[in-house]
Amino acid sequence: RCGRSKEGYPFNPCLTEEQYKEMENKVSTTLSGLEGELKGTFFPLTGMSKDVQQKLIDDHFLFKEGDRFLQAANACRFWPSGRGIYHNENKTFLVWCNEEDHLRLISMQMGGDLGQVYRRLVTAVNDIEKRVPFSHHDRLGFLTFCPSNLGTTVRASVHIKVPKLAANLAKLEEIAGKFNLQV
Repeated sequence: RCGRSKEGYPFNPCLTEEQYKEMENKVSTTLSGLEGELKGTFFPLTGMSKDVQQKLIDDHFLFKEGDRFLQAANACRFWPSGRGIYHNENKTFLVWCNEEDHLRLISMQMGGDLGQVYRRLVTAVNDIEKRVPFSHHDRLGFLTFCPSNLGTTVRASVHIKVPKLAANLAKLEEIAGKFNLQV
């Protein structure tokens, strides 16, 4: 995944409700022009049924309101106005609109072909960047709301299924903590 901020707009906590809506409209229009395996549909959070929203959250496709860090930073203003999710038919490519960053581009799939996941992400970023100017600094790289994401903004993670590992959750968390890992 990677985050991007649209050039000419302030970071999330400083956006007005009108700017959220304007950006959602521009993002939706831009993404509707994607083709091939990136072709998909944009779904605004405003008007989305609670059942559909919860299903997308449960399937790890959609962000949810209430992240305490974003709330503390005043980044959940006007919720759910101006926010949405885009995904392709296979749900291997997603874009979150106005969660933490203006855009969060996500490429994922089952299996171990990390090369394909990465190529899809790079193709999408390059295609979208041709249509939407992103905020970039010569020294810092791509500018994002959270300073820990500056630069390429790329973050990689894997989900693995190891059912017996969590049998003793306290022990698992203790071991993970020693290695600065998240559970």
